[in-house]
Amino acid sequence: MDCIFCKIVAGEIPSKPVYEDEWVYAFYDIAPQAPTHVLVIPRTHIASANDVTEENAELLAHIFAAIPKIAQLCGLENGYRVITNVGEDGCQSVRHLHFHVLGGKKLPETMV
Repeated sequence: MDCIFCKIVAGEIPSKPVYEDEWVYAFYDIAPQAPTHVLVIPRTHIASANDVTEENAELLAHIFAAIPKIAQLCGLENGYRVITNVGEDGCQSVRHLHFHVLGGKKLPETMV
């Protein structure tokens, strides 16, 4: 598989980790859209939110349980935004489910 996020999880492409456990890997985005911009990905390849099923929903719950821990590690005490993009019209640039955790300042009302 030629997935950049799978290669990051495998250690084939370097990243700056923030948090990791057996199911989740979180790292700083290389093109940040906010002072703090972390990508949170499952270690298992799931193409997008459209591919979440009853069988892998526990993984998604685990990701959302990890996000507050990640935000705390990043010092996002005043709040943050969690975004996932789905498909071409949703501007999903990497076909591996991922969540953007953005914060570190007051964010604009609308933001991609």
